[in-house]
Amino acid sequence: MSEACGCGSGERGEDGHPPEQLWEVSELRAAALAGVALLAGYLVGWVGGPRPVEMGLYALALAIGASTFVPSTLRRLAKGQIGVGTLMTIAAVGAVILGEVGEAAMLAFLFSISEGLEEYSLARTRRGLRALLSLVPDQATVRRDGTEITIAPAELRVGDRMLVKPGERLATDGVIASGRTALDVSAITGESVPVEVGPGSEVFAGSINGTGALEVEVTSTAADNSLARIVAIVEAEQSRKGASQRLADRVAKPLVPAIMIAAATIAVIGSVVGDPRVWIERSLVVLVAASPCALAISVPVTVVAAIGAASKFGVLIKGGAALEALGTVRTIALDKTGTLTANRPTVIAVATTNGATREQVLATAAALEARSEHPLAAAILAATDGRFQPAEDVEAVTGAGLTGHRDGHRLRLGRPGWIAPGPLAEPVAAMQAAGATSVLVENDDQLIGAIGVRDELRPEAAHVVNALRRNGYQVAMLTGDNTATAHTLAEQVGIEVVHADLRPEDKATLIAQLRQRCSTAMVGDGVNDAPALATADLGIAMGAMGTDVAIETADVALMGEDLRHLITHALDHGRRARRIMLQNVGLSLGLISVLIPLALTGILGLAAVVAVHELAEIVVIANGVRAGRSRTPMTAPAPVTASTRTSP
Repeated sequence: MSEACGCGSGERGEDGHPPEQLWEVSELRAAALAGVALLAGYLVGWVGGPRPVEMGLYALALAIGASTFVPSTLRRLAKGQIGVGTLMTIAAVGAVILGEVGEAAMLAFLFSISEGLEEYSLARTRRGLRALLSLVPDQATVRRDGTEITIAPAELRVGDRMLVKPGERLATDGVIASGRTALDVSAITGESVPVEVGPGSEVFAGSINGTGALEVEVTSTAADNSLARIVAIVEAEQSRKGASQRLADRVAKPLVPAIMIAAATIAVIGSVVGDPRVWIERSLVVLVAASPCALAISVPVTVVAAIGAASKFGVLIKGGAALEALGTVRTIALDKTGTLTANRPTVIAVATTNGATREQVLATAAALEARSEHPLAAAILAATDGRFQPAEDVEAVTGAGLTGHRDGHRLRLGRPGWIAPGPLAEPVAAMQAAGATSVLVENDDQLIGAIGVRDELRPEAAHVVNALRRNGYQVAMLTGDNTATAHTLAEQVGIEVVHADLRPEDKATLIAQLRQRCSTAMVGDGVNDAPALATADLGIAMGAMGTDVAIETADVALMGEDLRHLITHALDHGRRARRIMLQNVGLSLGLISVLIPLALTGILGLAAVVAVHELAEIVVIANGVRAGRSRTPMTAPAPVTASTRTSP
């Protein structure tokens, strides 16, 4: 929270967690006691009771209310920091000197209410973020030394075999050792459809198991699982301030001493030319009227509320700077692999020659790719269904392909150019025109076939690009793939600006150029896109639940794999939050500009100014909390059906 405001200090309840009820906030409890004492004082005065009793009740109300902000104000003054609490303290002391103990008590009472409401609103939105941790079950079943035991999630160790029954939540992250099921990950990633998983699949804490029993090898402790990391990162990054927050602080910090100087000037000059008591009182009223607390607290409340809300629907926003950038970006640069595509290459075509069959071509290619880690290898191996004999003496030729031997035959697999396409030149060209990567296969130096492998577009890619363009964004594609493949895929999704054959550093340079025109966001998978993500005004990473680089590098991470979350959740949410920020800043500055002349001319007295000012603070807090409420996005997700899929 802003020092200019001098507001709450991140209060915790008796159990160490943020307060959940209004009465758990100490400022509000103090305000309630001060209010009772203040009301009692008014009643004593109204019925004509003893004056000392009335003043005593006012003094008690003042002391209780002031206890919520005077100690913190004095601590800040000791550090040379002047905030709104300073103005309120001076105004209260001045009112007492003028004999207006009741008005001083009213000031302290109302200010303590605004302090308490701000603390409660921030605690409420923090609870929304930390509620992610409640997705972890209270107990977990593990098999140790052949025996099944039930333990607390905190006792899980890496390497444990965790048993997850149908309907149970996963207590921590892991890899499925046995069993198949459909996991409900809607609370974690925002995916609306259960995800099919089986042996070898990575799973995350908080997911709900479907109908199958699972045995999961634990890969992280409860304190370091995906949910805990996300909460820790967001809470650590919430101190980052967006442009509006910096604007609020820049206005508030010089405003506080300027107001104090103006009030002193009014008191001195007024005392010379008029009644000192009148002008000193007016200077105190001006002091309170110009207090910028509403300005200082308006943006932080909005930021915390919006970040907490975004985490609930699968968007991880790292602080106010990222939130505001979401509302200001006008150009969206999309990486191809892993962002527009699913990063799961598949074989889409096989061409044969010299009497070879499709199966022979695939089996020969798979024999060389059996131990390769190249992305194309998995696609080729999947197309053979395991029906092949691995080659021996396999060697990789950098930038070209693979060589090896099988049953005395020399095998080669590689890109066109290293292996001449010969009679397959036309089919190879057709594969490339369709956006596929082609490899040629030889047996004993005789060409036998060509294989086309393509990373298919995400089913929702075309819908997302169209929605971005309808909402006024400029869309560009950045990729390291060849120009032909890039342009083919870009045409299928409706992107006109394409930059291909880019290295990671090239992407960063290109993003820097785009930023010179307008605010630019880069959307990538967070690995080879890391330089571009860091260079952009806003870096957005896909699939943050499993990508540490994405979380560390990007400003925003979409925790799921559905690209529609970019437009339906992240960008729309950022625009709405920024509108609320600007509303609060405008209201706060407008309030100050109206109250100062009214206080200076004596139209409003101290009590009236305090009441109006504190009411405005409550209004901006309530408006800021609106950013944490769910709302139908501006562009609703379109269902992914067969008609929306892009055919080869």
